[in-house]
Amino acid sequence: MRPFDYQRATSFDDVSAGQIIAGGTNLLDLMKIQVMTPDTLVDITRLEGLSEIQAEGEGLRIGALVTNSALANDARVRAGWPLLSRAILAGASAQIRNKATTGGNLLQRTRCPYFYDTSQACNKRTPGEGCAAQGGAGRMLALFGTSEHCLAAHPSDMAVALTALEAAVEIRSADGETRQVPMHEFYRGPGDRPDIENGLGKGDLITAVILPSPHAGARQTYRKVRDRASYAFALVSVAGSVAMEGDTITQVSLAYGSVAPHPWMDHDVVQLLQGETASNALFERAADALVPDSAPHPDTDYKRNLLRRTFIATMRQLTGPGDTAGTDIARTQG
Repeated sequence: MRPFDYQRATSFDDVSAGQIIAGGTNLLDLMKIQVMTPDTLVDITRLEGLSEIQAEGEGLRIGALVTNSALANDARVRAGWPLLSRAILAGASAQIRNKATTGGNLLQRTRCPYFYDTSQACNKRTPGEGCAAQGGAGRMLALFGTSEHCLAAHPSDMAVALTALEAAVEIRSADGETRQVPMHEFYRGPGDRPDIENGLGKGDLITAVILPSPHAGARQTYRKVRDRASYAFALVSVAGSVAMEGDTITQVSLAYGSVAPHPWMDHDVVQLLQGETASNALFERAADALVPDSAPHPDTDYKRNLLRRTFIATMRQLTGPGDTAGTDIARTQG
């Protein structure tokens, strides 16, 4: 790890003085292997107003410093947005969740092995250097939204859940103004600048995540497929919220994880499902629309079938009959 200066922010005016650190669960790992080498770390953990979960109309305002553990175990979240709780608990270990923050989770970096290996070319780490994943090993890479400059996938479970729940990111700019950006607009595709991963500008700070009111009676779930049962990043994940009247799907929101440089959505698939009678045939047609005809890297071709099967299983789970108690699914209160 290279030498750096450490500052403790006493006001929001201090955040532009260097690289922000809160929980540090990803940043410190990257500093140890010199993937990130900031000259100054600015600790924001003492700033006021960022560590609470508060009611926001019929929704919630989740401060950027709320830990993953506190958020996953909050009674309001478990009752109204169980999808979010399940996604957080599917990620990392309890020790990491106790330290990791809401804002930091959204900003965690890819786990592409070429990004982590400083001996390999990586446009995300060093713009213009090249992409060693092209032609290399790429089992964890993306299916959608890639470019010739980057094939990396986004690793967050929580961000996928927040995207499906139609959350927004609250951002404070250097001049003190705040704005809200929908989750599905917060991230950027790689294009020719994979190092620019989101819409944050210089001096911008994530202050909160805004959860809208849940759809009354909607069933929610988070399905994560991974190499082992715990402490592993997803190969494919699906976050879903579905409301029904009888056998008809009246509301559906879906987001997909570990298949793109950011949480992925497909509005054509939503339109195909909305207003239709739930059936295996419908889910097969929707899967055909969702899954690409080919993978951008041969090592991720397996993800096409894995995503298809995970999507169909998730839709069956969300629309199937019976009591949800004791299963991987929960119904929101309403």
